[in-house]
Amino acid sequence: MDTVSKTQDGELDLHHLQILDILLVERNLTRAARVLNLTQPALSKTLARLRVFFGDPLFVRVALRMEPTPKALELAQPVRAILDSMRALRSEHAPFDPLTSQRRFSFFMVDAAVVQMLPPVLEVLRSEAPCVHVQAIQCDVHHLDHWLESGLVDFAIGSFPSLSQGIRRLPLWMESYVTLCRKNHPLLASDIGLDAFVREKHALVSASGTGHEHIQAERALESVVPHVNIVCKVPTFVAAAHIAHRSDALATLPRTLGEALARDLDMAVIEPPIPMPTMEIAQYWHDRFHRDPGNQWIRSVFRRLFLRDGVQTD
Repeated sequence: MDTVSKTQDGELDLHHLQILDILLVERNLTRAARVLNLTQPALSKTLARLRVFFGDPLFVRVALRMEPTPKALELAQPVRAILDSMRALRSEHAPFDPLTSQRRFSFFMVDAAVVQMLPPVLEVLRSEAPCVHVQAIQCDVHHLDHWLESGLVDFAIGSFPSLSQGIRRLPLWMESYVTLCRKNHPLLASDIGLDAFVREKHALVSASGTGHEHIQAERALESVVPHVNIVCKVPTFVAAAHIAHRSDALATLPRTLGEALARDLDMAVIEPPIPMPTMEIAQYWHDRFHRDPGNQWIRSVFRRLFLRDGVQTD
Protein backbone atom coordinates (compact mmCIF):
# COMPACT_ATOMS: atom_id res chain seq x y z
CA MET A 1 0.00 0.00 0.00
CA ASP A 2 1.16 3.51 -0.76
CA THR A 3 1.32 5.96 2.08
CA VAL A 4 0.45 9.61 2.06
CA SER A 5 3.47 11.64 1.00
CA LYS A 6 5.22 13.71 3.63
CA THR A 7 5.01 17.51 3.58
CA GLN A 8 5.90 20.20 6.04
CA ASP A 9 3.18 21.07 8.51
CA GLY A 10 0.49 23.21 6.95
CA GLU A 11 1.53 22.53 3.35
CA LEU A 12 -0.28 20.54 0.68
CA ASP A 13 1.18 18.72 -2.30
CA LEU A 14 -0.28 17.35 -5.52
CA HIS A 15 -1.06 14.04 -3.85
CA HIS A 16 -3.37 15.80 -1.40
CA LEU A 17 -5.14 17.55 -4.28
CA GLN A 18 -5.52 14.24 -6.10
CA ILE A 19 -7.16 12.78 -3.00
CA LEU A 20 -9.58 15.71 -2.82
CA ASP A 21 -10.38 15.27 -6.52
CA ILE A 22 -11.13 11.56 -6.08
CA LEU A 23 -13.25 12.17 -2.99
CA LEU A 24 -15.33 14.64 -4.99
CA VAL A 25 -16.03 11.87 -7.50
CA GLU A 26 -16.40 8.80 -5.30
CA ARG A 27 -17.96 10.46 -2.22
CA ASN A 28 -17.11 7.35 -0.25
CA LEU A 29 -13.95 6.77 1.80
CA THR A 30 -13.76 3.04 1.13
CA ARG A 31 -14.04 3.38 -2.65
CA ALA A 32 -11.68 6.36 -2.75
CA ALA A 33 -9.08 4.43 -0.73
CA ARG A 34 -9.33 1.54 -3.18
CA VAL A 35 -8.92 3.87 -6.17
CA LEU A 36 -5.87 5.53 -4.65
CA ASN A 37 -4.34 2.31 -3.29
CA LEU A 38 -4.33 3.79 0.21
CA THR A 39 -5.40 2.41 3.54
CA GLN A 40 -8.59 4.00 4.85
CA PRO A 41 -6.79 5.38 7.97
CA ALA A 42 -4.20 7.08 5.72
CA LEU A 43 -6.98 8.57 3.60
CA SER A 44 -8.84 9.79 6.69
CA LYS A 45 -5.65 11.42 7.96
CA THR A 46 -5.21 13.28 4.68
CA LEU A 47 -8.85 14.39 4.71
CA ALA A 48 -8.31 15.77 8.21
CA ARG A 49 -5.32 17.77 6.94
CA LEU A 50 -7.37 19.10 4.03
CA ARG A 51 -10.11 20.17 6.42
CA VAL A 52 -7.63 22.07 8.56
CA PHE A 53 -5.94 23.68 5.57
CA PHE A 54 -9.18 24.93 4.01
CA GLY A 55 -10.95 25.62 7.31
CA ASP A 56 -14.00 23.66 6.23
CA PRO A 57 -15.42 20.13 6.78
CA LEU A 58 -15.37 19.65 2.97
CA PHE A 59 -17.56 16.53 3.25
CA VAL A 60 -20.46 15.64 5.54
CA ARG A 61 -21.98 12.19 5.86
CA VAL A 62 -25.48 11.81 4.42
CA ALA A 63 -26.75 8.22 4.65
CA LEU A 64 -23.99 6.11 3.05
CA ARG A 65 -22.45 8.97 1.06
CA MET A 66 -20.11 11.80 1.89
CA GLU A 67 -21.66 14.90 0.37
CA PRO A 68 -19.38 17.84 -0.48
CA THR A 69 -19.90 21.17 1.24
CA PRO A 70 -20.25 24.35 -0.84
CA LYS A 71 -16.57 25.03 -0.14
CA ALA A 72 -15.55 21.63 -1.55
CA LEU A 73 -17.64 22.24 -4.67
CA GLU A 74 -15.99 25.65 -5.03
CA LEU A 75 -12.56 23.99 -4.91
CA ALA A 76 -13.38 21.30 -7.48
CA GLN A 77 -12.59 23.31 -10.61
CA PRO A 78 -9.31 24.96 -9.46
CA VAL A 79 -8.04 21.66 -8.05
CA ARG A 80 -8.80 19.90 -11.33
CA ALA A 81 -7.08 22.70 -13.25
CA ILE A 82 -3.89 22.28 -11.20
CA LEU A 83 -3.88 18.51 -11.70
CA ASP A 84 -4.57 18.89 -15.42
CA SER A 85 -1.67 21.32 -15.77
CA MET A 86 0.72 18.90 -14.12
CA ARG A 87 -0.44 16.02 -16.30
CA ALA A 88 -0.05 18.17 -19.42
CA LEU A 89 3.46 19.12 -18.31
CA ARG A 90 4.38 15.46 -18.00
CA SER A 91 2.75 14.51 -21.30
CA GLU A 92 4.34 17.31 -23.33
CA HIS A 93 7.82 17.52 -21.84
CA ALA A 94 8.72 14.29 -20.02
CA PRO A 95 10.39 11.72 -22.32
CA PHE A 96 9.39 8.07 -22.11
CA ASP A 97 11.96 5.31 -22.59
CA PRO A 98 10.43 1.86 -22.02
CA LEU A 99 13.84 0.34 -21.34
CA THR A 100 14.44 2.58 -18.31
CA SER A 101 10.96 3.71 -17.29
CA GLN A 102 9.58 2.61 -13.91
CA ARG A 103 6.08 3.81 -14.73
CA ARG A 104 3.02 1.89 -13.57
CA PHE A 105 0.15 1.55 -16.07
CA SER A 106 -3.38 0.83 -14.88
CA PHE A 107 -6.02 -0.82 -17.07
CA PHE A 108 -9.72 -1.32 -16.52
CA MET A 109 -10.45 -4.91 -17.55
CA VAL A 110 -13.02 -7.61 -16.97
CA ASP A 111 -11.60 -10.95 -15.93
CA ALA A 112 -11.75 -12.28 -19.48
CA ALA A 113 -9.32 -9.62 -20.66
CA VAL A 114 -7.00 -10.23 -17.71
CA VAL A 115 -6.78 -13.94 -18.50
CA GLN A 116 -6.30 -13.43 -22.23
CA MET A 117 -4.10 -10.37 -22.36
CA LEU A 118 -1.82 -10.01 -19.38
CA PRO A 119 0.41 -13.08 -19.95
CA PRO A 120 1.54 -11.99 -23.46
CA VAL A 121 1.79 -8.36 -22.32
CA LEU A 122 4.05 -9.36 -19.42
CA GLU A 123 6.25 -11.29 -21.85
CA VAL A 124 6.69 -8.15 -23.96
CA LEU A 125 7.46 -6.07 -20.87
CA ARG A 126 10.07 -8.59 -19.75
CA SER A 127 12.17 -7.89 -22.84
CA GLU A 128 11.19 -4.33 -23.81
CA ALA A 129 10.34 -2.59 -20.54
CA PRO A 130 11.74 -4.59 -17.61
CA CYS A 131 10.99 -1.96 -14.95
CA VAL A 132 7.48 -1.07 -16.12
CA HIS A 133 4.62 -2.39 -13.96
CA VAL A 134 1.00 -3.00 -14.90
CA GLN A 135 -2.13 -3.16 -12.80
CA ALA A 136 -5.49 -4.54 -13.92
CA ILE A 137 -8.27 -2.95 -11.91
CA GLN A 138 -12.04 -2.88 -11.82
CA CYS A 139 -14.09 0.16 -10.96
CA ASP A 140 -17.66 1.38 -10.96
CA VAL A 141 -18.25 1.72 -14.70
CA HIS A 142 -20.33 4.84 -14.04
CA HIS A 143 -17.08 6.52 -13.02
CA LEU A 144 -14.93 5.04 -15.78
CA ASP A 145 -15.17 8.22 -17.86
CA HIS A 146 -13.72 10.23 -14.99
CA TRP A 147 -11.00 7.68 -14.26
CA LEU A 148 -9.89 7.80 -17.90
CA GLU A 149 -10.12 11.60 -17.98
CA SER A 150 -8.13 12.00 -14.76
CA GLY A 151 -5.45 9.47 -15.69
CA LEU A 152 -6.21 7.13 -12.80
CA VAL A 153 -6.79 4.54 -15.51
CA ASP A 154 -4.55 4.70 -18.57
CA PHE A 155 -7.03 2.86 -20.73
CA ALA A 156 -9.88 0.36 -20.64
CA ILE A 157 -10.29 -2.90 -22.53
CA GLY A 158 -13.68 -4.39 -23.29
CA SER A 159 -16.97 -3.37 -24.85
CA PHE A 160 -18.32 -0.14 -23.34
CA PRO A 161 -20.46 1.61 -25.97
CA SER A 162 -21.90 4.13 -23.50
CA LEU A 163 -18.65 5.94 -22.69
CA SER A 164 -18.93 9.69 -23.13
CA GLN A 165 -17.42 12.13 -25.60
CA GLY A 166 -13.72 12.71 -25.20
CA ILE A 167 -13.04 8.98 -25.00
CA ARG A 168 -11.11 7.56 -27.95
CA ARG A 169 -11.52 3.97 -29.09
CA LEU A 170 -9.52 1.42 -31.08
CA PRO A 171 -11.42 -1.75 -32.10
CA LEU A 172 -9.33 -4.88 -31.64
CA TRP A 173 -11.61 -7.76 -32.63
CA MET A 174 -15.23 -8.92 -32.87
CA GLU A 175 -16.16 -11.49 -30.22
CA SER A 176 -18.75 -14.26 -30.49
CA TYR A 177 -19.83 -16.88 -27.92
CA VAL A 178 -19.33 -20.57 -27.15
CA THR A 179 -20.70 -22.84 -24.44
CA LEU A 180 -18.47 -24.92 -22.16
CA CYS A 181 -19.30 -28.15 -20.37
CA ARG A 182 -17.33 -31.00 -18.82
CA LYS A 183 -16.13 -33.60 -21.34
CA ASN A 184 -18.30 -36.42 -20.00
CA HIS A 185 -21.45 -34.29 -19.84
CA PRO A 186 -24.62 -36.29 -20.78
CA LEU A 187 -25.56 -33.53 -23.25
CA LEU A 188 -22.69 -34.59 -25.51
CA ALA A 189 -24.18 -38.05 -26.07
CA SER A 190 -26.75 -36.75 -28.61
CA ASP A 191 -27.38 -33.91 -31.01
CA ILE A 192 -27.38 -30.61 -29.17
CA GLY A 193 -30.55 -28.86 -30.24
CA LEU A 194 -32.41 -25.95 -28.72
CA ASP A 195 -34.72 -28.10 -26.57
CA ALA A 196 -31.85 -30.07 -25.07
CA PHE A 197 -29.81 -26.92 -24.49
CA VAL A 198 -32.49 -25.02 -22.58
CA ARG A 199 -33.35 -28.08 -20.43
CA GLU A 200 -29.82 -28.12 -19.00
CA LYS A 201 -28.66 -26.18 -15.96
CA HIS A 202 -26.77 -22.98 -16.68
CA ALA A 203 -24.20 -20.91 -14.79
CA LEU A 204 -24.86 -17.39 -16.07
CA VAL A 205 -22.35 -14.56 -16.08
CA SER A 206 -24.17 -11.38 -15.10
CA ALA A 207 -23.06 -8.00 -16.42
CA SER A 208 -25.90 -6.13 -14.74
CA GLY A 209 -24.77 -2.68 -13.66
CA THR A 210 -21.34 -2.94 -15.29
CA GLY A 211 -22.07 -1.13 -18.54
CA HIS A 212 -20.39 -3.98 -20.42
CA GLU A 213 -21.91 -5.14 -23.71
CA HIS A 214 -22.03 -8.74 -22.41
CA ILE A 215 -25.42 -7.73 -20.98
CA GLN A 216 -26.85 -8.47 -24.47
CA ALA A 217 -25.64 -12.08 -24.31
CA GLU A 218 -27.01 -12.41 -20.79
CA ARG A 219 -30.43 -11.26 -21.99
CA ALA A 220 -30.33 -13.61 -24.97
CA LEU A 221 -29.78 -16.60 -22.67
CA GLU A 222 -32.42 -15.48 -20.18
CA SER A 223 -34.95 -15.15 -23.00
CA VAL A 224 -34.80 -18.88 -23.82
CA VAL A 225 -33.52 -20.67 -20.71
CA PRO A 226 -36.24 -21.14 -18.04
CA HIS A 227 -35.49 -19.26 -14.85
CA VAL A 228 -35.50 -22.50 -12.86
CA ASN A 229 -32.63 -23.81 -15.02
CA ILE A 230 -30.35 -20.87 -14.28
CA VAL A 231 -28.78 -22.40 -11.19
CA CYS A 232 -26.51 -19.47 -10.41
CA LYS A 233 -25.36 -16.07 -11.57
CA VAL A 234 -21.73 -15.10 -11.08
CA PRO A 235 -19.81 -11.87 -11.78
CA THR A 236 -16.88 -13.35 -13.71
CA PHE A 237 -16.39 -15.57 -16.75
CA VAL A 238 -13.66 -17.61 -15.11
CA ALA A 239 -15.93 -18.48 -12.18
CA ALA A 240 -18.66 -19.70 -14.55
CA ALA A 241 -16.17 -21.92 -16.39
CA HIS A 242 -14.95 -23.51 -13.16
CA ILE A 243 -18.53 -24.14 -12.02
CA ALA A 244 -19.24 -25.89 -15.34
CA HIS A 245 -16.01 -27.88 -14.99
CA ARG A 246 -17.11 -29.25 -11.61
CA SER A 247 -20.84 -29.76 -12.25
CA ASP A 248 -23.41 -30.46 -14.96
CA ALA A 249 -24.03 -26.74 -15.52
CA LEU A 250 -23.26 -25.11 -18.87
CA ALA A 251 -21.33 -21.84 -19.11
CA THR A 252 -21.67 -19.60 -22.16
CA LEU A 253 -18.64 -17.32 -22.54
CA PRO A 254 -16.91 -15.08 -25.07
CA ARG A 255 -15.30 -17.38 -27.63
CA THR A 256 -11.67 -16.32 -27.22
CA LEU A 257 -11.72 -16.81 -23.46
CA GLY A 258 -13.99 -19.86 -23.60
CA GLU A 259 -11.72 -21.75 -25.99
CA ALA A 260 -8.65 -20.87 -23.89
CA LEU A 261 -10.31 -22.02 -20.66
CA ALA A 262 -11.55 -25.20 -22.34
CA ARG A 263 -7.95 -26.08 -23.20
CA ASP A 264 -6.70 -25.28 -19.70
CA LEU A 265 -9.52 -27.16 -17.94
CA ASP A 266 -9.90 -29.98 -20.50
CA MET A 267 -13.53 -29.14 -21.22
CA ALA A 268 -15.78 -29.55 -24.24
CA VAL A 269 -16.78 -26.59 -26.42
CA ILE A 270 -20.14 -26.49 -28.16
CA GLU A 271 -21.87 -23.91 -30.31
CA PRO A 272 -24.91 -22.50 -28.50
CA PRO A 273 -28.00 -23.44 -30.56
CA ILE A 274 -29.57 -20.00 -30.06
CA PRO A 275 -28.88 -16.68 -31.79
CA MET A 276 -26.16 -14.94 -29.78
CA PRO A 277 -24.97 -11.37 -30.23
CA THR A 278 -21.44 -10.41 -31.14
CA MET A 279 -19.57 -7.60 -29.43
CA GLU A 280 -16.72 -5.36 -30.41
CA ILE A 281 -13.72 -5.57 -28.09
CA ALA A 282 -11.81 -2.29 -28.09
CA GLN A 283 -9.36 -0.28 -26.06
CA TYR A 284 -10.50 3.12 -24.77
CA TRP A 285 -8.49 6.11 -23.59
CA HIS A 286 -9.17 9.80 -22.99
CA ASP A 287 -8.33 12.39 -25.60
CA ARG A 288 -6.13 14.36 -23.21
CA PHE A 289 -3.70 11.40 -23.00
CA HIS A 290 -3.75 10.67 -26.72
CA ARG A 291 -0.27 12.19 -27.21
CA ASP A 292 1.24 11.15 -23.88
CA PRO A 293 4.38 9.19 -24.89
CA GLY A 294 3.95 6.49 -22.25
CA ASN A 295 0.27 6.05 -22.99
CA GLN A 296 1.01 5.86 -26.71
CA TRP A 297 3.64 3.19 -26.11
CA ILE A 298 1.54 0.89 -23.92
CA ARG A 299 -1.40 1.23 -26.32
CA SER A 300 0.91 0.23 -29.15
CA VAL A 301 1.88 -2.93 -27.24
CA PHE A 302 -1.76 -3.98 -26.95
CA ARG A 303 -2.42 -3.08 -30.56
CA ARG A 304 0.57 -5.12 -31.74
CA LEU A 305 -0.51 -8.15 -29.71
CA PHE A 306 -4.29 -8.15 -30.09
CA LEU A 307 -5.42 -6.24 -33.19
CA ARG A 308 -6.86 -8.85 -35.53
CA ASP A 309 -6.75 -8.75 -39.29
CA GLY A 310 -9.82 -7.31 -40.95
CA VAL A 311 -10.90 -5.09 -38.04
CA GLN A 312 -11.80 -1.58 -39.17
CA THR A 313 -10.07 1.05 -37.03
CA ASP A 314 -11.01 4.70 -36.65
